[in-house]
Amino acid sequence: MSAQDDFLKTIISHSKEYGFIFPSSEIYDGLSATYDYGQYGKELKNNIEEYWWKSMVRMHDNIVGIDSAIFMHPTVWKASGHVDAFNDPLIDNKDSKKRYRADVLIEEHIEKIRNKVHKEVEKAAKRFGDAFNMNQFRSTNPRVVEYDRQIEEIENRMRQALESGDLQALKQLILDLEIADPISGTRNWTDVRQFNLMFATELGSVSGEASVIYLRPETAQGTYINFLNVQRSGRMKIPFGICQIGKAFRNEIIARQFIFRMREFEQMEMQFFVRPGEEMEWYSYWKEARMKWHRNLGMGDGLYRYHDHIKLAHYANAACDIEFDFPMGFKELEGIHSRTDFDLKAHEKYSGRKQQYFDAELNQNYIPYVVETAIGLDRMFMSVLSASYADEKLSDGSERTVMRIPAQLAPVKIAVLPLVKKDGMPEKALEVYHKLKLEVNCQYDDKDAIGRRYRRQDAIGTPYCITIDQETLDKQTVTLRERDSMQQERIGIENLVSTVTEKTSITKLLTKLS
Repeated sequence: MSAQDDFLKTIISHSKEYGFIFPSSEIYDGLSATYDYGQYGKELKNNIEEYWWKSMVRMHDNIVGIDSAIFMHPTVWKASGHVDAFNDPLIDNKDSKKRYRADVLIEEHIEKIRNKVHKEVEKAAKRFGDAFNMNQFRSTNPRVVEYDRQIEEIENRMRQALESGDLQALKQLILDLEIADPISGTRNWTDVRQFNLMFATELGSVSGEASVIYLRPETAQGTYINFLNVQRSGRMKIPFGICQIGKAFRNEIIARQFIFRMREFEQMEMQFFVRPGEEMEWYSYWKEARMKWHRNLGMGDGLYRYHDHIKLAHYANAACDIEFDFPMGFKELEGIHSRTDFDLKAHEKYSGRKQQYFDAELNQNYIPYVVETAIGLDRMFMSVLSASYADEKLSDGSERTVMRIPAQLAPVKIAVLPLVKKDGMPEKALEVYHKLKLEVNCQYDDKDAIGRRYRRQDAIGTPYCITIDQETLDKQTVTLRERDSMQQERIGIENLVSTVTEKTSITKLLTKLS
């Protein structure tokens, strides 16, 4: 088992033990690829949503939010192309009986070659020190040049196969690259087949063909069909955006890797409507803005990278992912897409109702182009968990598990701990707790020794603990302990609310984005 697999198992185990995420329906032996968010998971999820929503809606005068229905008229999905084109190319290994996405197998093979390049560059950088010129090395070192040539050739073959829908060529590429099943180790592959990912059900009150209805596979279409409703009721002027947070459902044949890929998941999407011809300018803007939003959390700039799409979706003229270094390697965290006017034009065609905007400055009607930013809330949650988790050996020889969740996102902001359960300390601690809980999510804990209580709070990511002791009773001061450094300071009770609020408020993160 690899170190990556071990770390992923550690995250899964910690999430269950400390109330972040539970396997769904566990008392009935569970349901594949479905999870329930526990008491701390729900709080963390809420805080991530708040950070995203406020950064999009509150910080932009031309972006608003909606909440559209999960069920929509079935023609919506015909117009969007999902009925005909929402497919994954899947391949089975005959020995392990496991199913994989063919393109993902190839991308993982490419990533292995990229890692070889990275190791060569690292070795050269150590050897040459300050005199190292990375661009020159990459363009002249024979081994690296060959690796880059291999990557380019593989990407070109995969792009051609995907764009032409040539599933046999996709399988042949897997065979030529000698890609083996990670479980069985064999190359005994079936043909590649396409699977539609939409969940279909029936709406009982409608007869005939229209009785087939779908669980939405994305929230974006709910935004497009409300484009004119929002524009007219809000008197919005191009450029403007519409945000939405909501559940989506995909019949993933290969749902795995914890909450990274599930059949029921949550999206945070923004559709930004622009003048035709200005979409690439806004695409670049949102590409940079979204990367800044992620890095603003301070979890490490090296955890993120851009990845341009090899194959563009049928609606796009440009697309890239912001990838995060998850326990299983760099994977998509957020997508930025220039969707052209495909969606609004398609809905105009299928509905028979004009979806045009009158631009008073240009004195003309047109169908706007759209730039989309789409982030998986569950994947964002997983990125925070994996970046925050650490097992530490302390200077006194003891160990602790700590979740260094950014203070603004932490499920519990502060824990109130009486030093001992006597001498009036619990009563004073409860008084402080009831004062704080009106402002921030806090927790009262008087069970076990103070050191054990600190460790419990470290394990759920609580950034601050305050201890009520004899000096509190005498001088109205408390000990404020910071999670990451474990440093302590005395602070007056009268300053507690303002201090904790300032240190943990989402506003602090948003101010850094301004």
